[in-house]
Amino acid sequence: MRVLGLMSGTSADGIDAVLVEFKGDPSKPKWKILNTCSYQYPSSTRKKIVQVGQGLKINSKNWLELSEEITELNALVARNCDPESTADVVGCHGQTLFHRSVERSKKGGSLQILLGPLLANILDQSVIYDFRSKDIAAGGQGAPLVALVDEALFGRLYGWRGVLNLGGIANLTIIPPKTGIDKTSECLGWDCGPANSLIDLAIQESTNSSLMFDQNGSMATLGIPKLEVIKKWLRDPFFHLEPPRSTGREQFGYQYLQERKKELGDISKEDLLSTLTTFTASIVSQDLDNLFRFKNIRLIELLVAGGGSRNSFLMRQIQKKCRGCHVRQINEIGIPSQFREALVFATLSWWNLLGKKVNPKFVTGANKSILYGVRVDP
Repeated sequence: MRVLGLMSGTSADGIDAVLVEFKGDPSKPKWKILNTCSYQYPSSTRKKIVQVGQGLKINSKNWLELSEEITELNALVARNCDPESTADVVGCHGQTLFHRSVERSKKGGSLQILLGPLLANILDQSVIYDFRSKDIAAGGQGAPLVALVDEALFGRLYGWRGVLNLGGIANLTIIPPKTGIDKTSECLGWDCGPANSLIDLAIQESTNSSLMFDQNGSMATLGIPKLEVIKKWLRDPFFHLEPPRSTGREQFGYQYLQERKKELGDISKEDLLSTLTTFTASIVSQDLDNLFRFKNIRLIELLVAGGGSRNSFLMRQIQKKCRGCHVRQINEIGIPSQFREALVFATLSWWNLLGKKVNPKFVTGANKSILYGVRVDP
């Protein structure tokens, strides 16, 4: 079966599309990427998405027009990736504008902007969308959904395997080994905290938006990280919540950055970016240390995906802080890093058509098995 997956993440930099052929056992599929495509949002669109996510109030007319724009841009990318409309179904995540993690007095919540029926009619194809609401209704966090699919796509090794996604937010998937006493263990997953969200905001602020991200970590490389301050930041209660846990730009966004900058005082933008980038690596390292401390799980391999995997300074910091674990980019096992999340939502859409439910208990915390996504036909 051919499935087209469409994804735009927390960084809100654009839309990634992947056309995939799936065959065989849904739990251990044979799959092949047939085509990929990326589209960068116009700067005005990205600015609006980020501002609304940070609390900008817009009227109903603007909400509708933004929904239509995001939907039409997804249709454009879908056509570019699959011009002959060969996919049996299109799986589209939509653009996240708000995420609320589960707290004692609240349900989780997550808002993805997309008009599914409009997309189905523009493309004249069946569309699977709204992947998170059933999970949240069942008491889950609604994130990180990528961890539900990683084991099926990547398989198991002879030891514990990790998959780290460095998008706006960092998240981890922990895959059990295929032999030994741990082979009956369940896959684990959670959001670690900020990955690129603070780094991107900081460089945009310090360069008056002439730069949108720290390409290859070149500016962070020139700075000196403030390690004592990072140690203090790592004591944030969120980083010590037991998984499942999730977060977003709402928690680790503009306001959080301003508070951290106040603590750092008057430092160069190079030192600021070096500190924020090292902070991301330190969060991941602390999570892996806690995984060993509380569950006696030590990874033998950590595969890294997402935009942050192209930041060589960040990758060096992760390798340095995660010694004893083989850290490498996911590209090295034949999966293009940029399209990993689009591939995940293509897989969830395939599973939806097959009627395959997933047990998300150890990833999102939802209390029952779920058929992810909502299908709409043209």
